[in-house]
This record gives sequence, C-alpha cells and structure tokens, in this order.
Amino acid sequence: MGSESEAIAGWYPGHMAKAVRRMRESLAAIDIIVEVVDARIPRSGRNPTLDALAGRRTRILTLSREDLAESATTKRWLDDFARQGLRAIAVDGRQPRSVARIATTVTRLAAGTARKGMSRALIIGVPNSGKSSIVNGLMRRSVAKTANRAGVTRQLQWFRLAPGIELMDTPGVLAPTRLDAGAQWKLAICGALPQDRYDPQHVAAAFYSWLIARHPRTRIPSPRAFAAARGFMRSGGEIDHHNAARSYIRALNDGAFGRISFESPDDAQAA
Repeated sequence: MGSESEAIAGWYPGHMAKAVRRMRESLAAIDIIVEVVDARIPRSGRNPTLDALAGRRTRILTLSREDLAESATTKRWLDDFARQGLRAIAVDGRQPRSVARIATTVTRLAAGTARKGMSRALIIGVPNSGKSSIVNGLMRRSVAKTANRAGVTRQLQWFRLAPGIELMDTPGVLAPTRLDAGAQWKLAICGALPQDRYDPQHVAAAFYSWLIARHPRTRIPSPRAFAAARGFMRSGGEIDHHNAARSYIRALNDGAFGRISFESPDDAQAA
C-alpha cells in the first residue's frame, strides 16, 4: 500500500505507549486476561505485544462481532484455539445474553484465582475490536464510549463486574511495528486503523480483489458498481470514488454484504 504503509507504521500515539506501560505496572494485581479479537480477523486482529503481556495468566480469548463473521469459519477458529489449549468463546457484543457468557466464564475462573477475596480481570485488544461494547454489556449499562472508529477509549478504567470481581478496561493498542499488506487492509476495513491513515479506495479495492479470488461468482458489488448504484457523483458526472469507498466499508461493517470472515485457520498465509 505504498506510502500508506509508512503512515500506518508510524501511527503509535502517545496514549497507546502510555497504556502499555500502565498495563505492565498493573499486571501484578491481574488474575485473568480477557482478550477481545474481531471474529472476522482472528489472526491479524491479535497484537503480539498484548500476547506477551498476558504471559501465563488465565486467559479468555473472546471473538467479538461473531454476527458479522461466517458461522462455520468461526467454529473452525474456536476448534483451532482449543487445540492450542486456549479458552475461546464467540460473542455478539450488542446482545446481553451473548456477552453474559463472558461474565459467567470470568466468574467461574475467578473462584480459583481470587486474592484475599478479590479477583481482577484485564480486558485488552487492538483498537475498535469491540471491547467497549463488551464492557457495556458486562456492566449492563453504558460505561465505556463506543464508536465504529479506532482510538475511542484513551484511559484505563476499573469497574466492579460482580461481588469480589473487578474489571479493568484498557485502550486499544496496536503493535508499534510495520504491518504486512494483508494485515493492513483487514485491520483498516474492520475499523482498527484511524481513517486518516489509509486510503479507503485502496482498502475497498484490496478487499474486493481478495473476495473475487476466493468467490469468483460473488454477488457482492464491486466498489465501482456500488458507487454507481448509490449515486456517488461529483459535478460534471464524475464518480466520487473516495466517499463511495467510505460508504462501501461502512455498509460491509453494517452487515449489508452478509457474513464475511477474512481469515480462516487453514489459510496458507495471513495475507
């Protein structure tokens, strides 16, 4: 993605670095790690830095937005994680009954990890992974800001999840390293990268190229066909490809194109 790659590679705001430092400082008091990953990108959506922070602590890998991912592929991911010895569940952060499964799992695990009657959990993930929606679902009220864009949560916050159980919400954190091209468009299209750090036309085009390579007869419109059908026109009859691509990406994340998983456990490579 050219210069776009440089822009993305250089995007590691101060609040992210500060959050990582504070997470490290808090780890001594943490018993359980709840790692949230977008179910559509279970490989690209994980941050090795956070993986290292978790260490040997009890962990719950939570695949969020399972309503947007292909059910069969998500099931294969859950089976794959189980074979690796990872405890993983898939949830829809907007559905209280779905999110309640996390609370049930944390409560059960807390019984064996509590220190002096109190157990503490840390919820982590890359930006816009669905953490805040899950926190709100766990607390059964709006306590964390949510938006379909990266970088909304900026501070570490403690919440009382249940008697004897506290939960710390954290800002989304990307690894401060260069991302490969495949990971870039997947993270961008899922909202983990800020909009000013990528060209939506490049991202939409990368997605569609990936799609037709796997499903040549797909009924999902190309970005160009979408732009024409939705009437994204400038004065003089020229197609407004930039804003059309933004709308195309929003439509995909609203589920307008159906369930799509961008990665599966048996992919030959992450790209």
